[in-house]
Amino acid sequence: MTDIVPTQAEAAIAATIGSASRAREPLLIQGNGTKSGMLRPVQASHVVSTASMTGITLYSPSELIISARAGTPIEEIEAALAEKGQQLTAEPPDLSRIFGSNGKPQTIGGITATNLSGPRRVAWGAMRDHVMGIRAVSGRGEIIHSGGRVLKNVTGLDLCKLFTGSHGTLAVITEVTLKVLPAAETSATLVLPGLDARAGAAALSAALGSPYGVSGAAWLPALQGFAGPVALVRIEDFAASVVYRTEKLRGELGIPNAEILDVSASKALWAAVRDVAPLPSAEAVWRVSVRPSAGPDVLAAVAPAGIGGFLDWGGGLVWLAGPASEHAHRQVEAAARAAGGTWMLLRAPDTLRTAVDVVPPEVPALAAITRRMKASLDPVGILNPGRLYAGL
Repeated sequence: MTDIVPTQAEAAIAATIGSASRAREPLLIQGNGTKSGMLRPVQASHVVSTASMTGITLYSPSELIISARAGTPIEEIEAALAEKGQQLTAEPPDLSRIFGSNGKPQTIGGITATNLSGPRRVAWGAMRDHVMGIRAVSGRGEIIHSGGRVLKNVTGLDLCKLFTGSHGTLAVITEVTLKVLPAAETSATLVLPGLDARAGAAALSAALGSPYGVSGAAWLPALQGFAGPVALVRIEDFAASVVYRTEKLRGELGIPNAEILDVSASKALWAAVRDVAPLPSAEAVWRVSVRPSAGPDVLAAVAPAGIGGFLDWGGGLVWLAGPASEHAHRQVEAAARAAGGTWMLLRAPDTLRTAVDVVPPEVPALAAITRRMKASLDPVGILNPGRLYAGL
């Protein structure tokens, strides 16, 4: 185990933010800028980047804990974990195809700030559920340390969950400590062909409700090698257990012509689902979260507007792509509301991202809490102003 003290870069960021706060100069907060096209565009005088703050500062495989500076590439962390047979539990996606990041690696700070999780979220929770500790710099220029480096950590105010998913609007994350898990020995995928979205979601629900430990459940409108749509169910564990559980699940679901993909094909397929590769190319991309049974309703509701997509998380996550128009966006909003869910405009031209709500407006009581929290941590409003909500 090694423990490296914070670099001078953190102090430099604190000084920069402190000066900007006094001068009331807005700042664009980013790592490598791979997701700069996400949500609303930020109008800022200067850029504060954590890209140079790299390196794993602590890794204790026996304690299932890893810490890294915010600019550390995800691939570097995953490689270190793989050497010890471990993995990032939330399976964070690589969205470079969506945002066209020109080969720049995603950073652990960026993934934490956006709370991005992949297919395994349906079994093991979101990225924010695995953040044990955070170092950050507030909009006052103050260095904050929240959480710790042990699993049984319950002391103090849990700012980790607050900062995870805040998109750099409350503080600049400088270091992240994560809980990790052992990687599975192998995996297999059960492919259920010929199921439309509604039948596919029902099959995924049955699989997730089974005792076989499903760690991925998605529905795609098409998959190479199969005619028509398919539902996908992943099981990860020891080799003998995967074989037994996959065969048992295939028999219990009773879907004709169901096939089992081996570990190589399974890993490639779920990497594609994780990185949203099945999404059709389009100007705008949305992410809709609903109860799993409502995912097919969302797909059906937006289809007349020329919007298509696929389901992950057993139907609870709907990835959508379509024209970058206000009409298309209103259709997505309406479909999400009708299904009792929420939406996020993940990517679109600046003109659309500026003109519409990129996330649902908060109810008054929650909006008041958000404003008070923002005022406490970033009183002048200089950190990624307007990223989530206009004027905030």
